Amino acid sequence: MQCHYYDAALCRSCTLLPTPYAEQVAGKERHCRTLLGDPAGLAWLPPVLSPEARFRNKAKMVVAGTVQQPTLGILDADGHGVDLRDCALHSPGLHAALPALARVVTGAALTPYDVPARRGELKHLLVTESPDGELMVRFVLRSTEAVARLRKHLPALRAALPRVRVVSVNVQPEHKAVLEGEREIVLTADETLPMRLDAVTLHLRPQSFFQTNTPVAAALYRQARDWVDAAAPSSVWDLYCGVGGFALHVAGPGRDVVGVEVSTEAVASAQLSASEAGLAGAAFVADEATAFALRTQPHEAPDLVVVNPPRRGIGPELAGWLEASRARHVVYSSCNAVTLARDLAAMPSLVPVQARVLDMFPQTSHYEVAVLLARHAVP
Repeated sequence: MQCHYYDAALCRSCTLLPTPYAEQVAGKERHCRTLLGDPAGLAWLPPVLSPEARFRNKAKMVVAGTVQQPTLGILDADGHGVDLRDCALHSPGLHAALPALARVVTGAALTPYDVPARRGELKHLLVTESPDGELMVRFVLRSTEAVARLRKHLPALRAALPRVRVVSVNVQPEHKAVLEGEREIVLTADETLPMRLDAVTLHLRPQSFFQTNTPVAAALYRQARDWVDAAAPSSVWDLYCGVGGFALHVAGPGRDVVGVEVSTEAVASAQLSASEAGLAGAAFVADEATAFALRTQPHEAPDLVVVNPPRRGIGPELAGWLEASRARHVVYSSCNAVTLARDLAAMPSLVPVQARVLDMFPQTSHYEVAVLLARHAVP
């Protein structure tokens, strides 16, 4: 993939850009195999590849510059804006939307936040595109001072971008490297962006997490569904369930599924999706995953547990609980193979039997890996 920003040394976020794509993927699989030790009996499925460009469904743009000439992109070493609205990673819908949103910044007189001077209002623009081409647009502001102006300009925004479904303001008043704050003000009647993946529609709220690569995320959910269906459990937990991606893909007749997620917004989204799909056997709980598990006796564990933790992994407490539990299988989806390897070492009776690298983040060293664990007696 060619990138004029990279060639001009304006952005070097894509650290593997000079490396041919096939070599990138091969290197990621080697890295993962090395970390996991490639134990006997572990079958590696072919890696899931991604488009090399236009795969990102989310743009996280730092806003800088001036009202009349805003930059949407990143900051340089001195805290000044570098405009990256032509980034080749963004989906076609995002690529088309960013110039229109820059005009909204000017029209609504949203003063970009000046990091060195610590003044201004608009810090970030966060834009997500659904598989159907609809958009969620979030303006991260330092205060609510400009909310009324944004409401006034909402018709103009929708005229320029008819596919916009959700618009919100996130309030992040602190001067620190934090993408967003806790308070969200939704400006549209619609509060969720439907994300249709195969036969499952997920509902994404402004502060909900969703994978940035839609085709690879769909492949990840299909892989988990295939493993779960082959194991045929009657009961499943989906820990760190987010908006319910794994839980809703594996739910079905004769199977009780419980999704656990600390975000109440994400749980509300998952419940809405389950209701629309008529999945009476799928329930969702707002709770911290480890705390939820530790309140359950190991002999009362479900047949199968799906875990999809953040980069820190599941940690020793949850790993110890799973090791002691009656769960026959675990599906572990990891975005950090280092912590995955640590967690697997703490669960010696849950043996990796299949694994698959999914290239969620082309042009970088990051990747997703899914592992199916089956319980074996430890000699």
